[in-house]
Amino acid sequence: MSAYDDLMAFQRETEALSSVAERLGWDQETVMPRGAVEQRAEELGAMETVLHDRRTDPRIGEWLDAAKPQTEVEQRAVELIARDYDRASRVPSKLASELARQTSLAQGIWAEARLNDTPETFLPTLDAILMLKREEAAHLSGGGDPYDALLDLFEPGAKAAELAALFDAMRPRLVDLREAILGAENQPPALQGTYPHDTQIRLARDCATAFGYDWARGRMDIAVHPFSSGRWQDSRITTRVVETDPFNCIYSTIHETGHSGYEQGIDEDYAFTPLGRGVSMGVHESQSRIYENQLGRGRAFTGWLFQRMGEAFDDLGVADADAFYRIVNRVTPGYIRTESDEVQYNLHVMLRFDLERDLVAGKLSVEDLPEAWNARFLKDFGVAVDRPANGVLQDVHWAVGLFGYFPTYALGNVYAGCLNRALRDALPDLDGALARGDASPATEWLRENLQRHGGLMEPRALIEQASGGEVSPEPLLDYLEEKFGRIYGL
Repeated sequence: MSAYDDLMAFQRETEALSSVAERLGWDQETVMPRGAVEQRAEELGAMETVLHDRRTDPRIGEWLDAAKPQTEVEQRAVELIARDYDRASRVPSKLASELARQTSLAQGIWAEARLNDTPETFLPTLDAILMLKREEAAHLSGGGDPYDALLDLFEPGAKAAELAALFDAMRPRLVDLREAILGAENQPPALQGTYPHDTQIRLARDCATAFGYDWARGRMDIAVHPFSSGRWQDSRITTRVVETDPFNCIYSTIHETGHSGYEQGIDEDYAFTPLGRGVSMGVHESQSRIYENQLGRGRAFTGWLFQRMGEAFDDLGVADADAFYRIVNRVTPGYIRTESDEVQYNLHVMLRFDLERDLVAGKLSVEDLPEAWNARFLKDFGVAVDRPANGVLQDVHWAVGLFGYFPTYALGNVYAGCLNRALRDALPDLDGALARGDASPATEWLRENLQRHGGLMEPRALIEQASGGEVSPEPLLDYLEEKFGRIYGL
């Protein structure tokens, strides 16, 4: 066998073990007994030790030096393995294992604190994780910006300063649009009533099917914080149910279907290679957000959803499909990022981006985080946080060490805006299919132009190739102003 063949055979086993570790994480957040938290932490810590040892195996360096890739795909695989090898080699094995163990323990501590509104029971754990992440960032950054090093794990090539400038450019138009909407005379009402759990789940499954989710290679479960997990032949989604808010379940499901559909859409030839997964979290979010918003909350698809909900539940108390569309896209001050409307969502992300940069830089202590969160939320949204579960405790990301992840949500929205413009140009009759509950033309276009490529290209290059232009916030902002201007008569 050649050095390249040896490298790829070794990588195949590493990818398989990584999938096993990911499945342990899925199990912990869905069906694992509550009393198994400490055992699972040890299991994940042990798995991370094994994976870290493989990722830093000296033979990888030798194979990389000797490998002679023959094709574009082979060259890209070598580049990605080299990137991962360099990163892993910078982080001590003991630190990698301890991070896996601590973040596994922290999930349960965070969930209990969120349930009981007791941040004081979680903040010491968060402080310990932050110290570990700072240590990891110091190893990865090589004297550069520690936050950039963490951000690069989720969005290769991105820089915090560039994202800050992007967000600063977006914020004025978002704020102006929000203020105009909230000041509009005709405000849609909230959906009223109680919607049984099992019926919501059946309807959510129908929505996932409409967006092309392959149930032979996936499944749906309940989680506190919806997420997707897995790749290739086993890509799973989760959702949550609030019986007074069926949109929570429906749109969480469509969102996670976007993530999981991306993984299911990657070229099968890339399985068990570094190309066989989504190239970045920003690109991943572009898929979940375009499924959820530009497609799922559009007038065509909500017309179909209105009919299906009318059949599934008793009287919705909504006059017609136009009124339903306005209710689905209702803009109202709220605490929860995952439940936020399209107009305000990015403002929620920008808040977290600024706070976590200060945490990593040591400008903000964990002890002062709740107060800083509440003050910033009041400034940005004009509403005082009523309880920690609606504030600093609402997201699991920091508990599991995902510092640098949050900005990819807003970047994903920007990417989705670019893709949506290209998608609509390519498929002028798309709304006809969406009105029948058939999103397949859109998902097939996304699969052909983006999803199938997996990690073949760098994130920005992939988006620019798929959308046919440079990445810019303008398509997203123009779309929001046009859509909500019509809904609210601005």
